[in-house]
Amino acid sequence: MAIKNGEMMIIWHNPKCSKSREALKLLEEKGVDINVVRYIEETPTRDEIAALLTMLGVSARELMRTKEELYKELALAKETDEKKLIDALAEHPRLIERPILIKGNRAVIGRPVEKVIEFLG
Repeated sequence: MAIKNGEMMIIWHNPKCSKSREALKLLEEKGVDINVVRYIEETPTRDEIAALLTMLGVSARELMRTKEELYKELALAKETDEKKLIDALAEHPRLIERPILIKGNRAVIGRPVEKVIEFLG
């Protein structure tokens, strides 16, 4: 899965997530040229996740869905090693917060939807 795609907007999308569907609908309504990546099926690599974290300016934990049952099962709250947290995200993409918008070298977690609007700026 490409993390950079020139000036086309990329959305890491999970169709089962209402916030992700809401963001995609907004992008479509605005006529944004979008590359939809279903990241649960097209699992990002460890390197892609690390690059995304740099673009977002956040830690691996800040990209995690900490209320997800899997997060608790894997005892990730106790993990302090950033590399291991990134490995967990790569191995279990369900833990990745969504939706994520990427354009060029910029990215944003689109929660709440107002962040999507700001990102489109």
